[in-house]
Amino acid sequence: MRPLIGIPPCLDERGRWRPAREYHYADAAYARAVAQAGGVPVYLPQQDGAAELAERIDGLLLPGGGDFAPDRAYPAGVAFDVVPERQLAFDRALLAATLDRDRPVLAICYGMQLLAIHCGGALHFDVPTDLPDAGEHRLADPRARHAIRVEAASRLRDVLGEHAAVNSRHHQAVADPGRARVAARSADGLVEAVELPGARFALGVQWHPESLDADHREPLFGAFVRACAGDGPRGY
Repeated sequence: MRPLIGIPPCLDERGRWRPAREYHYADAAYARAVAQAGGVPVYLPQQDGAAELAERIDGLLLPGGGDFAPDRAYPAGVAFDVVPERQLAFDRALLAATLDRDRPVLAICYGMQLLAIHCGGALHFDVPTDLPDAGEHRLADPRARHAIRVEAASRLRDVLGEHAAVNSRHHQAVADPGRARVAARSADGLVEAVELPGARFALGVQWHPESLDADHREPLFGAFVRACAGDGPRGY
């Protein structure tokens, strides 16, 4: 049977879609990439019982989302689209329960940042403010790419090789991966991927592979889905 891959959607609790209503939403590209790689995507809206859900899925895809609330004041011109507390609490519980059961995890953008926080790490809450010498990581052109270098002793190197060109649409980033391990960096030194050593498959990437071409997307999602099916080597 094809592995069942859980995807928790984002929560709109501010009536942005329709006044006085709450909505769950997700970019359809995530589910499409999972299905093309041979998995069965299923949305997991916020609810009680994260541990029970983790028992019933074969893997977890943590997609991109909103911002983490900064731990200090930032300049007035810096805007934050903060993740709703209910969504963050559910995502944290679901991630922890999935990792506790050694189910595979692929964490993307916000998902990678959450993985780092789960591992005791920390964030840059606004890259232009915290790292003024860094390159531009919120690229206005969706076709724009920047280079990353993948670490040698990483599962990601087996999947993508030493170098890759990736998209970029974030202003928050991992400052400290905690007990996770850096798997890739951009040319300016910003963390672009992390892995959890010893896990069956626990990989976070800062870019959006679901939006890239098949030569990049299919190997990455393929490795994830194979791990969810119980195939392939364990993590490094």
